[in-house]
Amino acid sequence: MSDTKYIVGIDLGTTHCVVAYVERPTEDDSKPEIKLFEIPQVTGPGEIKGAQLLPSFIFMPGRHDVSEGSLALPWNKKVDLAVGDFARKRGAELPDRLVSSAKSWLCNEGVDRTRDILPWDSPKDARHISPLTATQHILQHIRAAWNHTMAAGDKNAKLENQDIYLTVPASFDAVARELTVKAAQSAGLQNLTLLEEPQAAFYAWLQVNAEAWRDLVNVGESILVVDIGGGTTDFSLIQVEEEDGQLTLQRVAVGNHILLGGDNMDLALTYGLRSKLAQKNIKIDAWQFRGLSHSCRNAKEKLMQQGDLESEPVVILGKGSSLIGGTIRTELTRSELETILLDGFFPVGDADDHPQEKQRVGMQEMGLPYEADPAITRHLAAFVSRETSGDGHDSPPFPGAVLFNGGVMKADLLRGRIVSALNQWRGQEVRLLESVGLDLAVGQGAAYYGLATCGRGIRIRAGASRSYYIGVETSMPAVPGVPAPMKALCLVPFGMEEGASAEAREKEFGLIVGEPASFHLLASSNRKSDAAGTIVEDWTGEIAEVATMEVELPANGAGAGSQLVPVWLQSKFTEIGTLEIWCVARDDPAKKWKLEFNLREHTD
Repeated sequence: MSDTKYIVGIDLGTTHCVVAYVERPTEDDSKPEIKLFEIPQVTGPGEIKGAQLLPSFIFMPGRHDVSEGSLALPWNKKVDLAVGDFARKRGAELPDRLVSSAKSWLCNEGVDRTRDILPWDSPKDARHISPLTATQHILQHIRAAWNHTMAAGDKNAKLENQDIYLTVPASFDAVARELTVKAAQSAGLQNLTLLEEPQAAFYAWLQVNAEAWRDLVNVGESILVVDIGGGTTDFSLIQVEEEDGQLTLQRVAVGNHILLGGDNMDLALTYGLRSKLAQKNIKIDAWQFRGLSHSCRNAKEKLMQQGDLESEPVVILGKGSSLIGGTIRTELTRSELETILLDGFFPVGDADDHPQEKQRVGMQEMGLPYEADPAITRHLAAFVSRETSGDGHDSPPFPGAVLFNGGVMKADLLRGRIVSALNQWRGQEVRLLESVGLDLAVGQGAAYYGLATCGRGIRIRAGASRSYYIGVETSMPAVPGVPAPMKALCLVPFGMEEGASAEAREKEFGLIVGEPASFHLLASSNRKSDAAGTIVEDWTGEIAEVATMEVELPANGAGAGSQLVPVWLQSKFTEIGTLEIWCVARDDPAKKWKLEFNLREHTD
């Protein structure tokens, strides 16, 4: 058992971050108490306050945007940027200085996530940082805030010396997970384990219900976790099973990566208000549009949190010389909010009403790859249909209960619309499991998971959320204009436990060393029965490529120049959720080559 002082859960959210912690239990602790860390942050010029939520926003001021010293922190008087509440508020007024949705950019394979590209589409002379660096800044703030508050004079209490459980979307691929780890390590947090956010939300529910959870679920049923946050929508199924008279839980399905959440809703509201302004002959430019989007988000959250409000003012800066005289004012009404969100994002259709495929425009702006169909209920219908209607006996049943998580789900109206859809598809009512705290549950659940690893809680059996494959080029005569087909070799079966290894020794493969070569990582959410070593020849529509690595592997004594070395393969699904693939020489097992699917230029 670790001898660290605390177990810490960090919810690294698109919109907010939360830190929960618990003292590592001793044998005498009957019920360890999970607490929330009040994160100190700048809330106004020269003003510092602690709050349970740290907005995931970074404000990088220009020379005249803030007064000297107004961003100073107790642990850093010369800081030149702000993270948190003030960053969010001031950045809404100066959107070219604001970095938001860094987490969404971190999983955007369409851009170089290590290049300074944020704030996206801001002027070239503005200050820019990379999605990786932005994530690092947020975690550095959390670390410094913790050490200033919790570890003053106590080296053993420093955050970097604790057991940290950092949450990521269940749908994050191997590269996004590895980048998250890289950002955390750059922030000084080395001792960490990744945990899927929907699982963390369910762990929080287990923690609150203690032993009573067994009376709230039924053997054989599956529980749907719907996690809709600022940037992503995550679906997971957890099945209740019985072994030796005891109830057990197993995560049996994870949805595809869906870049669809509160950010999309903010944009939809922004377009709606822009149209309303246009009817009054008020036009706004791209800079003002970004400011309007941030103001819409604030108005949306107030209307959702305060049910008696019928409207909320929305103000953006104009272009006039007078700051006050140049402001543009409108309002977001509750009727507009409900119409845009319900009709656009939560329509109730039939169970076979799945996301609509639309022909894409050939030339597009670069940016975040949002889902073409914004209807979350259609994505949910596709997920439930795919996972519960299989012919195999291992397919879970249609969910009998649902647990909500994420800030978007704080709105009763939106939760009710999803429940109505599930009831209609199932033909009977699903049970609603009471959420712990839609903004706070993931952080609390991550801390509880740390307790569970110490034997002080219920564990959900999980493992790899997808089946992973390596691409193997087919051996065939060269044909002009026809590339050799690529087969998919399964190396990480669905559900493979973290820390476990698998081997594919039944067949040998040729490894190119001594010259540049590309290696293709593939994944599938659908093929759950493929064992390690399974070769899939025609994988169109079932398996997708998630990463490509171009690297020159050293000869390692295999001979000078380019070589084709006979090897067998071994994979490891590491504790931090990344993948290692070892290529072991057939004739000399001491010779091995390791592939890690991340952004490093060379393998170890």
